[in-house]
Amino acid sequence: MKIELTEVQENWQNEFSAFVDNEMVPLADLNDREERIHPDMLRKMAEAGYLGSMLPKKYGGMELDNVTLGILNEEAGRGCSSARSLLTVHGMVSLAILRWGTEQQKSEWLPKLATGSTLAAFGLTEPNAGSDAKSIATTAELDGNEYVLNGRKKWITIAQIADLFLIFAKCEGQPAAFLVERERLGVTVLPMSGLLGARGSMIAEVVLSDCRIPQENLLGKLGMGLTHIALPCLDYGRYTIACGCVGLAQACLEASLEYGSTRVQFGRPLQDNQLIQKMIAEMAVQVKAARMLCYKVGYLRDSGDPDSIMETWTAKYFASTMLTKITNDAVQIHGANGCHSGYPVERYFRDAKINEIIEGTSQMHEMLIAEQQFVTSRRAGRTMAQTANS
Repeated sequence: MKIELTEVQENWQNEFSAFVDNEMVPLADLNDREERIHPDMLRKMAEAGYLGSMLPKKYGGMELDNVTLGILNEEAGRGCSSARSLLTVHGMVSLAILRWGTEQQKSEWLPKLATGSTLAAFGLTEPNAGSDAKSIATTAELDGNEYVLNGRKKWITIAQIADLFLIFAKCEGQPAAFLVERERLGVTVLPMSGLLGARGSMIAEVVLSDCRIPQENLLGKLGMGLTHIALPCLDYGRYTIACGCVGLAQACLEASLEYGSTRVQFGRPLQDNQLIQKMIAEMAVQVKAARMLCYKVGYLRDSGDPDSIMETWTAKYFASTMLTKITNDAVQIHGANGCHSGYPVERYFRDAKINEIIEGTSQMHEMLIAEQQFVTSRRAGRTMAQTANS
């Protein structure tokens, strides 16, 4: 498989890069300090069409291929991790409706989601159910022609400003997904603050107290909530997060190169120090490696290759763990300055840790990747044995 960008993809990359430099980077620190996405940035992201980047043109979306979607998330990650997280969760809900929604649900919601006139949040995590999604305690009961939802969702990205929630609950003992509008009676959004990193991602708790929604707000069918709806959404989420990690790592590399070339110690710039050179070299190589893994996933997703699922796990694991190392080195290169908000690497360092937790912790990734390696090894052994006996 040849991995290189087409001319069209390179043109998109140039557009995304310019947008990030002009509209996202200048406001990223403010987003972090105020713990919100600045309204100007949000408006311009919507006007550029990026909130509908993953949707078909028939609904007003950009209909970007997966490689280009990855590039968009990489560039956005370079500019502002908090704003980039909006692309992930908004896209997850949009794609869920696109794939499993009725024609009425699609026509009602997708044009609004494409333009950003409606913002969406993904309501899976609960106070006692994170990686163990099967343990969700939120319930839905059918009462006449309405579902009645009760439960509590936590750590929901963009929930503070979301207009629509994709809520996962158990109904008749089966996992199910429901579209819940913010203005419904029984929906309470409790903003959360004090996050370690990605502070502008506007997380909140969403409390559902006898919240009644029409029966037609069920997305898909009962029993499909986790396997058919949540898991593909999370797969998309991991891909975009992996790409965002590459962008943030690129920002660390660029900041370290600039600082290393201008900071003088003992009469010489830091860039002449061999130990600094070693850190820069490792940064550059790891960023390139992570980017290639993400490009590979994008190509596999575009071709419909089932291997894209495990390759996504691999890319997200590598990109998020290498990012933690890179941000650590970037702070080290900056010395005391790297520990102060006057330099962006301090924010990068905090943002990096969030990426090792969301959409599956590093430990969950290690378990699944290792299990898959054992499965692959057993299959290879059986194939060799069959070949030898034939």
